[in-house]
Amino acid sequence: MTVIDHVRSPKPTAFVLAGGGSFGAIQVGMMHSLAKHGITADLVVGSSVGAINGAYYAGDPTLKGVLGLEAIWRGLRRHDVFPITWRTMLGFLWRRDFLIPHDGIRKLIDDHLPYRNLEDAKLPVYIVATDIISGDSVVISEGSASDAIVASTAIPGAFTPVRYHDRYLADGAISSNTPVRVAVKQGAKRLIVLPTGHACAVTDPPVGAVANALHALTLLIARQLVAELEGLDPEIEYFVVPPLCPLVGSPYDFSRTEDHIERAVGSTDAWLAQSGLEQQGRIPHEARPHSH
Repeated sequence: MTVIDHVRSPKPTAFVLAGGGSFGAIQVGMMHSLAKHGITADLVVGSSVGAINGAYYAGDPTLKGVLGLEAIWRGLRRHDVFPITWRTMLGFLWRRDFLIPHDGIRKLIDDHLPYRNLEDAKLPVYIVATDIISGDSVVISEGSASDAIVASTAIPGAFTPVRYHDRYLADGAISSNTPVRVAVKQGAKRLIVLPTGHACAVTDPPVGAVANALHALTLLIARQLVAELEGLDPEIEYFVVPPLCPLVGSPYDFSRTEDHIERAVGSTDAWLAQSGLEQQGRIPHEARPHSH
């Protein structure tokens, strides 16, 4: 069976995008390859940085749209996403609460996302956040896209929770790291999972509070992804695009973006050429917790 047969699958297909900080660039490379081969989704579900990538893809689910997202990522610097300054540091020391304002993420969304409300996207898009009081997953598919994405990316301890209606929301990765069950609940019968992987080849922990928090989240995502996929109903088809391995660096480091994108395009091309979309229900070694 060729790739084009999979493109025409009659089953509703979801792209499911995990969190992972700057490793979100890997998802962009994966989407580049998938779009180049004509593989598309009927709906998109994203958590944390996967919410950002998923929302952009839902706004223009074409290779041209992915290339636009790629250009944005190539221009990103850590300060654009995590604007830590002496003023924010002094504010943190004075209030002893949260370190980073939401301004960077919100500006990124407002400047580049081609729609304002989630229901205006070209594909149905579901953003996953966490109710920081109850721990429940909260799925947002209508209303302000920037509010939803800011909530889904609010790493506890670094960003303040976002007041959304009557709830306080934080990073979606806490409750639903790779939101496969959310995709199924929204009607998907076929899942193409885009994990970001984890820094499997580092020898020392990253330096800094935010870097360590993001590193811990990526480890959690890798472990819980396996459990969530293996617990799915057998009628649900799923395919996991292999993340990069070996992967060095920190999900707080945006200096490796270009390399992450290029490697992910190449590795996804190779996966497709090796009939990756014929190997239903297989979790690749690279997506499982491992070390070197």
